Amino acid sequence: MVVILLIEAPSPKPDVVGRGGLVTPLEVVVLIVADDRVVVEADLAAGRLCCPRCGVGVLGGWGCARLRVVRTREGERRLRPRRGRCRVQACGATHVLLPDVCLAGRLDAVEVIGDALLSWGRESYRLAGDRLGVPGETVRDWRLRFCSRAEVIAAHFLRWARALDGSSDAPVSHGSLVADALEAIGVCVRVASLVLARRAVWSWVSALTGGGLLLINTNPPWPVPE
Repeated sequence: MVVILLIEAPSPKPDVVGRGGLVTPLEVVVLIVADDRVVVEADLAAGRLCCPRCGVGVLGGWGCARLRVVRTREGERRLRPRRGRCRVQACGATHVLLPDVCLAGRLDAVEVIGDALLSWGRESYRLAGDRLGVPGETVRDWRLRFCSRAEVIAAHFLRWARALDGSSDAPVSHGSLVADALEAIGVCVRVASLVLARRAVWSWVSALTGGGLLLINTNPPWPVPE
C-alpha cells in the first residue's frame, strides 16, 4: 500500500530547500515519502507518486536535493533526498521527496523532537537537551512551537483518527492542551498503524503533517483526509 501525503509551502522563500540554491515557484512542495530509497525509486518508476502541484500528473525521478545532515539518536546521518518532477509538460514542477524520519526545515530527526516533546513536564528543556545531545534552547523552541499550536494539532490528529476508523472514541481530556495534543497523536498513530501500515510513531507524525508539525502558520497546510 502506498500512502502519499504532502504539504504545500505557504510561499517560496530562499532557504526553503536549503542554502544550496534558491527555490523557484515550481518547487514549493515537500512530499513526505518512506525512508527507503528502494521503495521511493520503485514508486517513481511505477508512477505512484502524484504531483501535488497540479494534481493530475505523476512524478518521475529528477536528481536529488542538496546533501543534508540529520541528527538522530544514533548520531549524525547524511542523506540526500530524491527529487521528483511532474511528467505533465504544462506543469513540470519539481518536488523534494523528504524521508518520513525528518521534519521540513529541521536539523534533528522527528523521533528526537518527539522525545523532547514527550518528556515535557518531566524534565527541563536544558536536561532534555543534554540527554538528546541538542542545545537546550532548541528544545525550548520545539516545545514553545508545539504549545502554540497544541489545540490545532489535537484537532488535526483526531480528524485523521475518525476518518480512518469512525468507531474510535475521542480521548479523555487531561486538562492540558499539550497533553491532549500528545494523546491525540497517540490515538491517531495507533489507528493509522492498524488500518494503513505499521510505521514508527513519529514517522507517522511527519507524514500526517507533511513534515510541518512545527510550522507556525495560522492555518498550517497539513494533509487532510478526503
